[in-house]
Amino acid sequence: MTTMMFRTLLAYLGMVVLALPANAADPQLPVGVQSAMNLRDLPHESLSIHVSDLETGDTVLAWNADVPRNPASTMKAVTTLVALDVLGPSYRWKTDIYALGEIEGGRLDGDLLIKGYGDPFLVTERVWRLQRDINQVGIRHIAGDLVLDDSFFDVGPHDPGDFDRQPLRAYNVGPNALMMNFKVVRYWFEPDPSVNGVRVILDPPLENLQVENRLSLAERSCRGYQRGISITPNAQYSAMILEGRFPNRCERYAMDRTALDHNAFAYGLFAALWKESGGVLEGDYKNSVAPEEIEPILSFSSLSLSEIIRRVNKHSNNVMARHLLYTLSAETLGPPGTEQGGRDVIRDWVSNRAPGAESLWLDNGAGLSRDSRINAEDFNRILQYAWRQPYMPEFSSSLALSGHDGTLRKRFDDPALTGRAHLKTGSLDHVAAIAGYMQARSGRRFAVVVLQNHEDVHRGPGEEVQYALLRWLNEQ
Repeated sequence: MTTMMFRTLLAYLGMVVLALPANAADPQLPVGVQSAMNLRDLPHESLSIHVSDLETGDTVLAWNADVPRNPASTMKAVTTLVALDVLGPSYRWKTDIYALGEIEGGRLDGDLLIKGYGDPFLVTERVWRLQRDINQVGIRHIAGDLVLDDSFFDVGPHDPGDFDRQPLRAYNVGPNALMMNFKVVRYWFEPDPSVNGVRVILDPPLENLQVENRLSLAERSCRGYQRGISITPNAQYSAMILEGRFPNRCERYAMDRTALDHNAFAYGLFAALWKESGGVLEGDYKNSVAPEEIEPILSFSSLSLSEIIRRVNKHSNNVMARHLLYTLSAETLGPPGTEQGGRDVIRDWVSNRAPGAESLWLDNGAGLSRDSRINAEDFNRILQYAWRQPYMPEFSSSLALSGHDGTLRKRFDDPALTGRAHLKTGSLDHVAAIAGYMQARSGRRFAVVVLQNHEDVHRGPGEEVQYALLRWLNEQ
């Protein structure tokens, strides 16, 4: 059955039999939701729902609402909310620059030290702005090394392939207090018929990343998994081998993959941009801690937290969410920030702000976990708390808007639901979830949580159940 056919069936059911249960708290599923479940042969016990009226706080619908389930990336809504409440919407990270030597005539006779404090969005464009500020304090020529201080976080060993054996995927990047550009390179592939090969362009261009291009061309249309390209790293992720047969009918194709370790990547990006703008960097890089007895020559500020959480929630950015967890730890308990410290801060926050929400077990703050748990009722209680806070507009607008942007750009995009819901989505193997806010066409506003854990529910059936529920809510 196609998506359009499914929607037509739900619309018909909605006109004929959908109605609010006589007792609003009666755990009886709306008929459209039952139909979606039955159509896909999903057991009703695999689903948890909790919907509350945001004006009265009354429960509108509760179904298996006390069963703890894996919420996948909807957990980011909890992490970002706690960050807003604890740090404040205007909180900004900093990146400090130290000159370990004398500056004269644009030349630093010594090392340049960069100390990171966990800025989760120090992307290429912002590194360029950081370098512009360094130029403005009188440095164009660095005679020594680039010294990197990432001691504000204590991350410990991180295996990027531990979650799903996909170590080059951007969603598996680990946090680092001096993370640049998410440690991700974009490879651009273009056919080059003159040599029966493929031209490869890196963005950003990293001088310390070796790429061995073994790609050839194939006579076929531009389709297929990764367009036939495989990328194999060496043990240090400092060299990449590109193999496969690339379709000659592709004009251009892009692939984002991680490379290097955090310090090597930061050096490679900084050095490439520095030299591109006419600067000189004579040395290499090393890791060290900033001396306590000297002051930075400049402090570069990040985007505000309210801007950051929009990027975390709308686009479900895992490593940015994890940075929030480490930052909560460092700012509340003292540096260095740790994952366990962040968990402790959120646990204490929940016990004080949403007492009774005892089902929450937060792993890494991003929801990229097989072990995270929360039940729908507790999640809804947390959403209700957020709705009553002065920063509610910042939090709500950080969630994807149905049919418009982020992870909902192509979801819930029919006329009945477009623009009516701000939701955080969650999807892992065998997990489908949404959590956020919905306004019915009558003007009533709801806090909505749907958690579903069942085999292959992430392959589409979970979205169909969510769609049926939102259609029903829209009529209330």
